[in-house]
Amino acid sequence: QVRLVESGGGLVQAGESLRLSCAASGSIFSINTMAWYRQAPGKQRELVAAITSGGSTNYADSVKGRFTISRDNGRNTVYLQMNSLKPEDTAVYYCCADVKPLGAWSLATDIWGQGTQVTGSS
Repeated sequence: QVRLVESGGGLVQAGESLRLSCAASGSIFSINTMAWYRQAPGKQRELVAAITSGGSTNYADSVKGRFTISRDNGRNTVYLQMNSLKPEDTAVYYCCADVKPLGAWSLATDIWGQGTQVTGSS
């Protein structure tokens, strides 16, 4: 069984920074893309940033230039460095990973973390 555990959320003032971490554990053969999503109250979940195993990245327009996604493949961990936070960044942030578990017949599947709250106050 594979699980993702996020950490690093909290309450910050506008303009400040936070760093989220998400570690995958369990019977993992490989991890392809890892990503961060967020969901604000009353809104749909949206992609914030994604990174492939080779290091290619993709960002939502709303966070380009402020957020940076990175990963440590040896630790099966993905990070999200969030700078210049704004009140509109307030949301629950979820980690997601495309994981292929151990096992000859296992298939890759998306695994989600439990979410971590980020609040940017004005």
